[in-house]
Amino acid sequence: MAIRNLRYQGDDILKKKSKEVPEEDISSEKIQTLIDDMIETMHKYNGVGLAAVQVGVLKRIVVIDLYDDKGPIVLINPVIIKTKGEQEVEEGCLSFPNEFAKIIRPAEVVAEYTDREGKRMQVKAKELLAQAISHEVDHLNGEVFIDKIIPGTLEYVEPEEN
Repeated sequence: MAIRNLRYQGDDILKKKSKEVPEEDISSEKIQTLIDDMIETMHKYNGVGLAAVQVGVLKRIVVIDLYDDKGPIVLINPVIIKTKGEQEVEEGCLSFPNEFAKIIRPAEVVAEYTDREGKRMQVKAKELLAQAISHEVDHLNGEVFIDKIIPGTLEYVEPEEN
């Protein structure tokens, strides 16, 4: 496992649409290593979610960890098939360090995805998980949260000195 280099605001790759992972490639060592590296990278930077595009790989792969007892979840080729309600949330992004803003996200989402074992799954998510899935699927579509913020809510937080 390895920490991958994050791509940051201004990098053109963040505006590109990611490509589906063919079913036969999911179990490949290359994809499984990418997933492990993404989880490790997300944890190193204390992220809740990370899309492959954020480490420079245009594949429809997302990892999310709510730091509960369930551990990280891996969503390959995720598609949001249903949304319900809306919530105003404070949001940040590993590709936009120390920037936070308010954004409107669905309160609930239903997403279909393939897990890392190649099984097609469905998740009904609320609150933070719904927010994280929406944020990461946006990344896969070349959209970044900064383009969707409620005007006037963007804040820059000075990083703490180590």
